[in-house]
Amino acid sequence: MSIPNIITLGRIMLVPIIVWAIVSSQMEVAFAVFLIAGISDAVDGFLAKRFNMASELGALLDPLADKALLVSIYMSLGIWGAIPRWIVILVVSRDIMIVAAVIVSWLFDRPVEMKPSKVSKLNTVAQVAFAALVLAALAFGFKPAPYDIILMGLVTIFTLSSVSLYLVEWVRHMSTIEAK
Repeated sequence: MSIPNIITLGRIMLVPIIVWAIVSSQMEVAFAVFLIAGISDAVDGFLAKRFNMASELGALLDPLADKALLVSIYMSLGIWGAIPRWIVILVVSRDIMIVAAVIVSWLFDRPVEMKPSKVSKLNTVAQVAFAALVLAALAFGFKPAPYDIILMGLVTIFTLSSVSLYLVEWVRHMSTIEAK
């Protein structure tokens, strides 16, 4: 268990705290914990790369922590009414489709190598920026317009693009299965 993996596990443990803070209308706490989670993500990535501490476990845990954090925040903000439900459905559906594709690949003994595309990385940045803006606006009482609309548009474009690219690649990968 390396230091970056311990930091990543800590980030996963922050998820219920952020959800609690959002549903309890403690937006300052939610924003602060979100910042801590973001900083921890940068720190564990830096340590893993800089000090050659990257591991197979870390390669699985880090995206899991990111997804748990983002999906939980989007669902909580959607239920709370702070963001439109359609964006929640879009973001969560993308992740469900990708996870389902990975599971099907395993079931057919054709595991897919999961490496994030540039579009997927841009999608994560847009999702994080939108969530941060909404949480900051709720915590500090300012109007996020027009930046919220711009970021929502970017989240929509990048989410649809990234899931499309993943699914095309997955279909291509799975089409090599031989019929028996």
